[in-house]
Amino acid sequence: MNQELQVFLQDWSADTLGVKPVFDACYAALAALPGVTLEFKGRPGVSYSLRAKHTAQSNRPLFVLVDVIDDAPAARWLSVCFYANLVTDPQERGDVVPGGLMGEDACCFDVEGPEAGDYLLARLQEAYLAAAKG
Repeated sequence: MNQELQVFLQDWSADTLGVKPVFDACYAALAALPGVTLEFKGRPGVSYSLRAKHTAQSNRPLFVLVDVIDDAPAARWLSVCFYANLVTDPQERGDVVPGGLMGEDACCFDVEGPEAGDYLLARLQEAYLAAAKG
């Protein structure tokens, strides 16, 4: 685990919205996938970003961006974005954001509670399988 990520997770104690377990589950799922590299970048007061890329990808720098939005550290929330053509959204929980991920259309999920975990993990798996195709 990246040291910056480890420190961030250790210091993340206030979680009034209950999203830390969702972030932890996303991190664990991504870290366990073969061929995935993870990058973490913290911008305190703004966001903490976890980016996942599959080694088969050559045209894109990632397949998912998991942002912990840090504008209110006691009430952090998540913004999880995928390229729109890598995932489906059968329950229409996400927002389509034109040009929202590295200039390409995105499907983004705002997570403000723990109930989104299983749905997001299914989208992560879907995006991973699509990214693995290159």
